Amino acid sequence: MSLGIVRRFSIIKRFITQFYYSTLISKNAKSCGKDLCVNASSYITKSTILGDNVNFNGMTINGNGPVVIGDNFHSGIDCLMITQVHNYDHGEAIPYDASYILKEITIEDNVWLGSRVTIIGNVTIGEGAIIQAGAVVVNDIPKYAIAGGNPAKVFKHRDIEHYKSLKRQGKFM
Repeated sequence: MSLGIVRRFSIIKRFITQFYYSTLISKNAKSCGKDLCVNASSYITKSTILGDNVNFNGMTINGNGPVVIGDNFHSGIDCLMITQVHNYDHGEAIPYDASYILKEITIEDNVWLGSRVTIIGNVTIGEGAIIQAGAVVVNDIPKYAIAGGNPAKVFKHRDIEHYKSLKRQGKFM
């Protein structure tokens, strides 16, 4: 098989994958903005709201708590959001009962998650934040912050003036 045929097959396969998963995610979302691009197997719940230009490269959203993802969101591979936990404090059995506690996740505009990021419920990730690959986000992350680790901690901030300049110019990926 020639390299040209292999390359064309790869492009066609990628297009079919994107079309299939993007269609599946847009139909399952509570609402979905324009230009959704899903490049790999992903799952969201009916409690998920997606902004414009959302890009998933393998996202799983578990639980029935609400998730709001803003515009121009990008994720690396194998990311996970968890929006419900078992009722272990006030349940009727040990270690937990059959009821759940729902938790909300809000991701503001222009956020980038690295590969294998996990986000636990009751968290807001501020506009323009970057979350380092492998991080576990258990607390709010402020605007323009760069955070990583387990639990994720802010270790740097973006160049805010440069960020705002690009935003004014409408330069989004």
